[in-house]
Amino acid sequence: MRVSNVTVRKRLAIALIAGLLIFFIIDVRLGYVQFFLGNSLTDRAKDSWSRNLPFEPKRGEILDRNGVALATNISAPTIYAVPRQVKDPAGTAENLASVLKMDKQKAYQLITSRQSMVKIPEGRKISHEKAKELRALGLKGIYIAEDSIRHYPFGKYLSHVLGFAGIDNQGLMGIELSYDEELKGSKGYVKFYADAKGKRMEKMADDYKAPEDGLDLKLTIDSKIQTIVERELDNAEAAYNPDGIVAIAMDPKSGEILAMSSRPTFDPAKFRDVPQEIYNRNLPVWSTYEPGSTFKIITLAAALEEKKVDLLKDQFYDSGSVEVGGARLHCWKHGGHGSESFLEVVQNSCNPGFIELGERLGKEKLFSYIKNFGFGQKTGIDLQGEGRGILFNLDRVGPVEQATTAFGQGVSVTPIQQVAAVSAAVNGGTLYTPYIAKELTDPKTGEVIMRKTPSAKRKVISEETSKQIRAALESVVAQGTGGKAFVESYRVGGKTGTAQKVKNGRYMEGNYIVSFIGFAPADDPQIVVYTAVDNPKGTVQFGGTVAAPIVGKIMNDSLRAMGVPPRKNQIEKKTNWLDPVMIEIPDLKGMSVKELQTQPFNINLDVSGKGDLVVKQSPPAGIKVKEGSTIRIYLGEKAE
Repeated sequence: MRVSNVTVRKRLAIALIAGLLIFFIIDVRLGYVQFFLGNSLTDRAKDSWSRNLPFEPKRGEILDRNGVALATNISAPTIYAVPRQVKDPAGTAENLASVLKMDKQKAYQLITSRQSMVKIPEGRKISHEKAKELRALGLKGIYIAEDSIRHYPFGKYLSHVLGFAGIDNQGLMGIELSYDEELKGSKGYVKFYADAKGKRMEKMADDYKAPEDGLDLKLTIDSKIQTIVERELDNAEAAYNPDGIVAIAMDPKSGEILAMSSRPTFDPAKFRDVPQEIYNRNLPVWSTYEPGSTFKIITLAAALEEKKVDLLKDQFYDSGSVEVGGARLHCWKHGGHGSESFLEVVQNSCNPGFIELGERLGKEKLFSYIKNFGFGQKTGIDLQGEGRGILFNLDRVGPVEQATTAFGQGVSVTPIQQVAAVSAAVNGGTLYTPYIAKELTDPKTGEVIMRKTPSAKRKVISEETSKQIRAALESVVAQGTGGKAFVESYRVGGKTGTAQKVKNGRYMEGNYIVSFIGFAPADDPQIVVYTAVDNPKGTVQFGGTVAAPIVGKIMNDSLRAMGVPPRKNQIEKKTNWLDPVMIEIPDLKGMSVKELQTQPFNINLDVSGKGDLVVKQSPPAGIKVKEGSTIRIYLGEKAE
């Protein structure tokens, strides 16, 4: 059949249009790929050729309030292998095994695997000496990447607070975990290029992205006070071999934790060497136990605030025990204290006297104040694992439960709850949230990214009530059961505590937690210190005997470290024949050497300088010291 010329021309026209349309579509697609997808496809192609050698960031340092590094980093390179670039697997494996002290067969399997890049386990975080030794061998396909390990320069110091980081520099416990996101930073890398056979493409320049270091974290901890606390806990552990010890020092006017420690302890760099229950429990915020007589401060605060007692005018007779709800509750002193004012009830830590205060308050008021002071709930401190403690349900509180609660038995509290509550009792009546992280800063610019400020929860008592509590507790140290916490030339207040431990619902014989909580200066508190010793051995288990001296020593050195000046005006200490003789340092300035030799004082002189006159002395005149103490004097030509 013959096709007409018209039909042929139509078909050719259609074919031409279709061809032009196809070419147009192809051109558009090529243009789109070239101009719009070109960079993306090139990057994807380069990614398929690239190998990333990671560069770990520096984890942010953890510092004390004065900038002393408590957790930092040490450079420790890590070894990687690119199997396809290894030219001599047998020889490379032998060299790796020799330097890294690993199995040669294992090294061979790793560097001949089908992976694009392999991290050598035995080559993680090695010393610079080993890295230098490997670098000198010039092994093809073996790379050395920058890495670091966490370093705790003071070892066991502050270990439960700091926690620790794992081998990948990830926070696992303590502050390291709580602020892991802020501390860890982000990785960098060196990117090099290789073909399909793994051969390095020498003509393509390496790409480098710098790691972004983590933020530095400054704590409220004062390393000077922390050092004093660690020393005294070490001494107490050696002296008493206790089951445990806790200690907290806090600024009562802000909630800032100045020191925190416990025993048993551990080295964060060697946490695997101790059982999990040691490093996993920060006892000052985790442990709960009956507080004993330190809890009487809350009963006292409530009674004073509600005007249920006049400490000087009201009298009480303690026969040694009192019957409540069919149960006989005893005072710690056999036979009792006899007739006493309520100030003496506080000084003597008299249980029946506090039972009387509890009765005057009634259970609703008593428990209202207890809860208002923060017991039975978390304080909100920025540390993990905080306990709540245990209080009686009000509908289950009878006369006996009310009585025992009034003197600190039958309730369970945490150390940090007690410190926060007593701080409120003596700081003018404001309950603060304790905290330990002060600020986050950029290590490069020094810019403050986050800063915490004191957080007041509520007013729990009046300033006038707080003033009465401070005076009463100062008399406890000067005239009562807290005498061993007395510090010459500093006004210290405080309260002892002795609590029998409970096991399986029964009190244990001869097994006590003894404690003391103190503050100073008593008229303007700058620091509150709490110490509890669990089952001290080889001694009388009383808070005034074991814990009070520990707090006294911490207080003495901490106040000086804080720059709090000593003062002459303090309540005269009640002494007994066992106490050392104290003498007041005379004013020696301006005396000649000849005059010094004729003075009748019983002190030793440490003389410095040249000249005939005393121009300076330390300690200054008016301070009391033990008889026979050494006083430093400086000689010159003219008194300053």
